[in-house]
Amino acid sequence: MPTEPTDERDAAAWSPLDSDGWYAARNATTALRDALVRADLEKDFPYLRAELNAFGHGLVELGRVSPDTAERLAELLRLALDHGFGRDHNYDAHSVEQQKGRA
Repeated sequence: MPTEPTDERDAAAWSPLDSDGWYAARNATTALRDALVRADLEKDFPYLRAELNAFGHGLVELGRVSPDTAERLAELLRLALDHGFGRDHNYDAHSVEQQKGRA
């Protein structure tokens, strides 16, 4: 109603840049993009992007890939698992950067 007091910002003024979810999705997408470039798979993920859903939760959209790309990605994951990078591994971007420096 026109006579109701309003906050400084209303729902129409909401921006994804005000959301922690957006930055989390963007940072994860950037990390995945960089890994895909190193694996020479950047052209195989044309739909890769950061998104927010209607609730402001960050999401990483991978999109559709060819069967060959899915097989390559599966092989990369198998190799990572074979070399000790498992689900129970405490992922820390800093430790990954340290390992890159050792290679």
